[in-house]
Amino acid sequence: MLARAYELERQGQDVVHFVVGESDLPSAAPIVDAGIAALRDDRTRYTEALGLPALRQAIAERYADLDPGRVIVTVGASGALNLLALALVDAGQEVLLTDPGYPCNNVFVEAAGGIARLVPVGSETRFQLTSELVRAAWSADTAGVLVASPSNPTGSMIERDEARAIGDYAADRGFVIVDEIYQGLVYDGATNHASLLAVDDRFFIVNSFSKYFGMTGWRVGWLVAPEWAIGAIDRIAQNLYLAPPSLSQYAALAALEPQAIAIHEERRGIFAKRRDVLLKGLEALGLPAVQRPDGAFYAYVDIAETGLDGETFCKRLIEEYGVAVTPGTDFGFHRAAQHVRFSFTIDEGRIRKGLERLDDALRAFRKGPVAGATGRLP
Repeated sequence: MLARAYELERQGQDVVHFVVGESDLPSAAPIVDAGIAALRDDRTRYTEALGLPALRQAIAERYADLDPGRVIVTVGASGALNLLALALVDAGQEVLLTDPGYPCNNVFVEAAGGIARLVPVGSETRFQLTSELVRAAWSADTAGVLVASPSNPTGSMIERDEARAIGDYAADRGFVIVDEIYQGLVYDGATNHASLLAVDDRFFIVNSFSKYFGMTGWRVGWLVAPEWAIGAIDRIAQNLYLAPPSLSQYAALAALEPQAIAIHEERRGIFAKRRDVLLKGLEALGLPAVQRPDGAFYAYVDIAETGLDGETFCKRLIEEYGVAVTPGTDFGFHRAAQHVRFSFTIDEGRIRKGLERLDDALRAFRKGPVAGATGRLP
């Protein structure tokens, strides 16, 4: 969809982008300034494979009483997940993941020789794994479980009591990885900022400077691991990457400073407003999100009543109306064909324009009125 959107734009067509999970806002000025300063000061050499000690210390301070020796700076959250898969998964072992979920997580497991065991989830569990689902899916071949909070594609967060119950069961039998790359980018209460590391110290925590900190292209993230796993992860990191990008690490240090945090928080408010505009508009058109997103910047929508499957819906929407949306089949198999994902990473004016075009499209796609659709966009 993204490639087609770019192709249409090169042909002179206007396309409203609801596809990519990347902020349209530039990296905050303190981050850019720090990166430029590092370049000018020739701080371009390899760092330690585990990352700059100063950055590991700064990240550790985001958690309560965390030893910075347990923090590993990585080449984005993808690098962290790649390292964990190689360190924790043996050939033929299973890892439990949600269906729907972020599709690359499956690939990290499979690249390590493991098997991605997809567990269907829906609105009844807020599209999250529960301890009951984990118990039912766990087998003699299961190595561990990966959960995401907030999650992609729904933006839902796992309840802390449920995370504790999963830890009580799974962390004694294998590992629990918690993907928290959207931590901080939440909209319904400051308590949601807290990491699930506080729930169970045995969890492997993955985070990134890409989303809340707006540093996607800088490719820098981190993970927090139990002490027993650090040596193996260090050796794998040395062999695969040598070290994370040095300039990005110096920039990331600035991202954690109060001046930059104030900018990130202001932008969180911007995303909250965008979320509300999109959700209200979708509801008015009879396509409410199946799960109100607690965080991230996505709305997962059931489009079955249009009579189209998700891929056909997305293809027609971009070709006929200039609106780019992601089909649910990108995120798994469970009821995937009846869902699409909207991303609210564009400004409110573009969101409203996209909703207007979606209104026109739905009038053409549908064969009659839809219950709950007012047709009046906010």
